[in-house]
Amino acid sequence: MLSRKAVVSARHVRCVRGLSSRASNILSALDIPNSYEIPGVYDGRWKGSGETLESVCPTTGEVLARVRSATPDELREALEKSKDAHVFLRKMPAPTRGEILRQIREALAAKRDVLGALVSLEMGKIKTEGIGEVQEFVDICDYAVGLSRMMNGRVVASERPGHTILEAVPNPLGVVGVLTAFNFPVAVYGWNFSLSLAAGNANIWKPSPSTPLCSIAVTKIIAQVLEKNGIPGAVSALVSGGKSVGEALVESPDIPLVSFTGSEAVGRVVGKAVQSRFGKTILELGGNNASIVMPDADLSMAVPAVFFGAVGTAGQRCTSTRRLYLHRDIAPRFLDALQKFYVSLRVGDPLAQGTLLGPLHTRAAVGIYSEAVQRLREQGAHILTGGQKYDQVDLRLGNFVQPTIAIPKHVDPAEAIWSTETFAPILNVAIFDELDQAIAWNNGVPQGLSSSLWTQDMRNIGKWIGSEGSDTGIVNVNVGTSGAEIGAAFGGNKVCPTGL
Repeated sequence: MLSRKAVVSARHVRCVRGLSSRASNILSALDIPNSYEIPGVYDGRWKGSGETLESVCPTTGEVLARVRSATPDELREALEKSKDAHVFLRKMPAPTRGEILRQIREALAAKRDVLGALVSLEMGKIKTEGIGEVQEFVDICDYAVGLSRMMNGRVVASERPGHTILEAVPNPLGVVGVLTAFNFPVAVYGWNFSLSLAAGNANIWKPSPSTPLCSIAVTKIIAQVLEKNGIPGAVSALVSGGKSVGEALVESPDIPLVSFTGSEAVGRVVGKAVQSRFGKTILELGGNNASIVMPDADLSMAVPAVFFGAVGTAGQRCTSTRRLYLHRDIAPRFLDALQKFYVSLRVGDPLAQGTLLGPLHTRAAVGIYSEAVQRLREQGAHILTGGQKYDQVDLRLGNFVQPTIAIPKHVDPAEAIWSTETFAPILNVAIFDELDQAIAWNNGVPQGLSSSLWTQDMRNIGKWIGSEGSDTGIVNVNVGTSGAEIGAAFGGNKVCPTGL
């Protein structure tokens, strides 16, 4: 009979032997051990003795790793160390913090391609998107380095004789809690961390429980730079875990600012909980984004942009295009051109050269996609293309679904078909005759993150960006709904409240 120790050892051997070479090569290049369990907590040293999280490859279904999450005691210890790290950091001149960010930028850039490959492996987006996501972290570091030398106050003339009013740069807040989602497992922390560090705050990161390896890899890169400069590792602490870990951070009075990226439903809970203790929030929630195409639009630009907006990242971006409103004069021509893009789409391993569509992130997401398509069919929608899982042998083990274009029977923004964000590559189409009608449809849903208008008429543009136009936070003209730039604000209105 095997002893308990021997059983664990045997399991360890099976895990190592069972991991595919594509996975093991990526993990080893990022110093992630190919062992049975990996610690998922960092506050200056690696640990983790809480429940085990499984990282599952959405392309093949293989278990990439098992990660030990934070126990309540480990979470409390990490938070205490983060508070101490903030005391250390706030004494450091802002340009010196900028130099640390410059070094982190260089370290990330050196690992950009392999870290991007890990994003593809664990999250499922194609490799060019994975690499692009890491590049966003690199770019925001550049931005924050410049910001560290531009934190200027101002002098205000006082009405009192002999007095001067100095409006100084606000002091650092303390510890910032960053709760990130699976769809951008690297970039979202980068956006928050870089600006927060430049301002003198420590950060404690709770990543999505389904993408723990990306957070571990990023934390290892940052930790090496901090250690080299004699800075406490808890300046960028990591606490992997599920709902209980997230709740503890959100409810902690020791975290004056919580940045949360995720669903509307969870965002409501987070917002209320933090507000109840008079904390601050950054909430980057969902999107139900529309593109409107006028008869004078340049279709050579509009068609590919709508295609990428709807299909890119398998429809799992908060800025993905989910609604398409076409003017009656160009609708048949536009849909014919769009369907040709869908038919030519190369689907498969997101790490393979030339792949344009990878899998959905989880089996649960496949279920949500299937239920949404079923609702469309039940309500009489015309499915132009897609509407089911791929049945090719080489795709059956993964979470691959066909991007779908549907024309619902009715156009009512209040109906669930139009008003619900489905995090999958489903594009609902409607035909309009007047721009005012399309704007009303665009504005008639609860979400208000991103929107786009395709036209060459300046009168249409003026209406679209003015008070009678789109009510979203990001209002685009002749560019798709999907995407963002690090130098510009990113956020929405209505149930997509506060951005980054």
